[in-house]
Amino acid sequence: MKRRFAVASLSLAVVLGLGTLPAVAAGTAPAAQSPDVDVTKVKAHLTELHSIAGRNGGTRRSTGQGYRDSVAYVKGKLQAAGYTVTEQPCTSGCSSGAGPNLIAEWPHGDANDVYMFGAHLDSVSAGPGMNDNGSGSAALLENALTLARQNPTMQGRVRFAWWTDEEQGLNGSDFYVRSLSSAQRSAITAYYNFDMIASTNGGYFVNHVTSAAAAPMKAYWDSLGLQPEENTEGAGRSDDYSFEQYGIPTSGYAMGASARKTSAQAAKWGGTAGTSYDPCYHRSCDNLDNINTTGLDRASDGIAYTIWQRAVGTGDDGGGDGCDTDPVVNGGFESGSSPWTGDTGTIGAHSGQSAHTGTRFAWLAGYGSTHTESVAQTVTVPAGCTRLTYWLHIDTDESGTTAYDTFKVKADGTTLATLSNADARDGYVQRTVDLGAYAGRQVALSFTGSEDGSLQTGFVLDDVSLLAG
Repeated sequence: MKRRFAVASLSLAVVLGLGTLPAVAAGTAPAAQSPDVDVTKVKAHLTELHSIAGRNGGTRRSTGQGYRDSVAYVKGKLQAAGYTVTEQPCTSGCSSGAGPNLIAEWPHGDANDVYMFGAHLDSVSAGPGMNDNGSGSAALLENALTLARQNPTMQGRVRFAWWTDEEQGLNGSDFYVRSLSSAQRSAITAYYNFDMIASTNGGYFVNHVTSAAAAPMKAYWDSLGLQPEENTEGAGRSDDYSFEQYGIPTSGYAMGASARKTSAQAAKWGGTAGTSYDPCYHRSCDNLDNINTTGLDRASDGIAYTIWQRAVGTGDDGGGDGCDTDPVVNGGFESGSSPWTGDTGTIGAHSGQSAHTGTRFAWLAGYGSTHTESVAQTVTVPAGCTRLTYWLHIDTDESGTTAYDTFKVKADGTTLATLSNADARDGYVQRTVDLGAYAGRQVALSFTGSEDGSLQTGFVLDDVSLLAG
């Protein structure tokens, strides 16, 4: 019979040291290869932007000195970190006297496979714009500096942008995209936008949440149990729209503006139903007190996760070749439960079984009574990285060749492999499933162990991986 220690049945939040969501600690990125972005450093950039506004009439409007000083601050940090930085004057379509766009490129990786990450740097005239949009600007800046400090081997090219004159009609980003040649636009594989990612009564919204571009953004917030929703309020209202107009795939994070939080959203995310996501939207009170640090931390880390998933390692968006970075995160279960979902209490260093490698594994079923347990993870399957492998030990009290208890591997609910008590062997056996039919797609992988009414069969799973195939 199966015996579990209490630690094995802890919830995802407790395993990660989070307590109950939404209180999230630093260092919770679900992928070991993506770094934690220090939210205290993000807030230090916000403090400087707030001080700049304070020295310039309480605003960083695109046509004022507060905006130009903001550009100078961000530019100085980026140049010192080794970026190729360009100020692009907006010579048509922008407000008279508007300051420049700021474009920073990390000069490594394939220049024909560009991932852009952008945020508007200007505020409205009424206030300093700490949430709108110091939050997105500061998070991008610290992500850029983190990338430079880490200096990983790049496959794709990462380009950051801070836009002018967004508040007057998306003018800076529109000018930028219009100024590109057809070839330059085609080189942009995806654009990610970050506008208002620290709303005090906010929700967790992803632009085009079901799209391929959004896959890593959604996966990160899914791994924290946030169940993000589509950013309907922001559709067509921020700089990603300028890229959409030219057919460039887009996504991004937002936490909401003047729309009101629903009762269902308050039940899911906390906060106050019937109240605006940001009660200080476009007001003078959009200051340093108007920042949701928890949301800012989650968004900042999700940006890093997306950069690493898209441009570091495989360097593709699920449609390219290569398998330099394993798309399966925490496949050996050594880093807690994240980003696995389902019966995560099956994951642990349980008494009575042993790991294939390390100390932790997922022990599915094994009770000797009618029981079903599953663990699942959503991954993007790159072309050329389609061989799903896993190590499975089947421990059974059944005998003979009749399949009483089963283990199933599924992709998006379709069963790809079935094993049973009749397949039991001594120790672990490596098994392989072909995911070639899912290449270039996001897919939900699940592993399920089921028992009938008597005689236990435990399915002990470890070291799940996607390999070149």
